Amino acid sequence: MSVSVTFVGSGDSFGSGGRFNTCILVDAPRIRFCIDFGASSLIALERLGIPHNTIDAILLTHLHGDHCGGIPFLLVDAMLAAKRDRPLTIAGPRDTSERLKTVAAAMMPGMDVMVPKFPITYLDLPIFRTSDVGPVRVTTFPAIHTQATNPTSMRVEVADKVIAYTGDSEWTEHMLALADGADLFIAECYFFRKPVRFHLNYPDITTHKSEIRAKRIVLTHLGHEMLANLHNVPEECAHDGLVIQL
Repeated sequence: MSVSVTFVGSGDSFGSGGRFNTCILVDAPRIRFCIDFGASSLIALERLGIPHNTIDAILLTHLHGDHCGGIPFLLVDAMLAAKRDRPLTIAGPRDTSERLKTVAAAMMPGMDVMVPKFPITYLDLPIFRTSDVGPVRVTTFPAIHTQATNPTSMRVEVADKVIAYTGDSEWTEHMLALADGADLFIAECYFFRKPVRFHLNYPDITTHKSEIRAKRIVLTHLGHEMLANLHNVPEECAHDGLVIQL
């Protein structure tokens, strides 16, 4: 069965190279879902002509704004203009449901009095356990990133395909298990030479590439230094609008 992966946004937090925040759209039989939904995701979806009302679920790796900040805008538009009537599931790390209330209050004050006319389900995904989100099976692993964001890496199984995604994280002892046998391993790659804490950088990729047992590796979350050195990078790198068929 065909699974399609679209990099709606492939950039870092700060718009390096004019790229949108992280948002990875997956189309599979019986479900369309996003992995992460950064603050610029509605703009990026609009540019690609993808109605956000068609998204059934959003899976969050962690709670930084460039990975979850687009959700309040989606919800308000779904209630006011887009007139959403289909259920939406939002699943993420520990405390996702409570923390998103704080994000919404900061970004869209007053939306707490709005009552959606569609069902919303919030799920907190436990570490090292597999959870079902509709026909999708999600397993999360600990990540090394800003601890206040409850960071995770994520392995997603849908329609007999496996998508593994590091999220924002330093290299961890779990990365090889995360990627093992995956049809697609999406790895953040923030800097080319400069070592930056809490992130994977290109030296991490080259050091461990021979150990990664995935069918295809794509680098994303590219900062200015990485973008300036793409001619020196033989690995496949994402760009906004890239579509991969699995």
